Amino acid sequence: MTNVGQARRDLGARLRDLRLAAHLRAYQLAEQAGWSASKVSRIESGAHSLTEADLESWCRLTGAELAYPDLRATLRNVNAAWMEWRRIVGTGHARHQGEIGGLESRTELLRSYDPQVFHGLLQTEDYARAILSAAARFLHISQDLNTAVAARMRRQTVLRHGRHRFYFLIGESALYATVGSAEIARDQLAHLLEIMSMPSVVVGIVPLTSEFFYRTTEFAIYDQTAVLIETITAESTITQPREIALYEKTFARLAEQASHGEAAKELVRRAHDALGQSNV
Repeated sequence: MTNVGQARRDLGARLRDLRLAAHLRAYQLAEQAGWSASKVSRIESGAHSLTEADLESWCRLTGAELAYPDLRATLRNVNAAWMEWRRIVGTGHARHQGEIGGLESRTELLRSYDPQVFHGLLQTEDYARAILSAAARFLHISQDLNTAVAARMRRQTVLRHGRHRFYFLIGESALYATVGSAEIARDQLAHLLEIMSMPSVVVGIVPLTSEFFYRTTEFAIYDQTAVLIETITAESTITQPREIALYEKTFARLAEQASHGEAAKELVRRAHDALGQSNV
């Protein structure tokens, strides 16, 4: 589940099942709840946001009071999971970088997949500056660029201190993306080769020729407790165990397709050479 719309649709489907089990038509439930006739269908389709009071009424009228605590927990998870990017960075990129850094410091095993760019923990200062600057321009948000870059660099101390393990999967296309400039991109690849030699880090490169098995976007798994996903408009946090399990399954499939060790380093060197000759 990569967006709140899908989460609401899933919850709406469960509520529809309760209504049908109670042998209630949509208009009958609406009348008993004092709602407009269209509200029930909009809730069931995920087009209408749901309050806890609405949920309590639904469970009571369908005779499903015992299901209310679980459904309420699901609703709270949906509401908490989705935050608009403008609200996240409303007080500046730097604060958000600090929040992510705190989560990383509490994580023993971080697994991430990035198909287009490098994870923040792998970035050089210039690469990070180019990424954050581009995001600020695209989203038309105020920049605290120097502070944000410094905060992202501080996050990287977790690679060298503490009992943390990291498994980064990178799409091969990310190796060829020109971020900032060709020189910045080459320096980033050289930096990646250095990180690939760290004992706490595993890097896999998912080849362009990998067989399709399911649509996916970038995501990061923090131990087995949370998954963070970045989309164009928002950041979503997933904490439902059954959903985390699907992301772990996806990561495992991607890892099977990826090149590791010397084969992965060769792909990085090849991309470095393609961006311009330099000693690596």
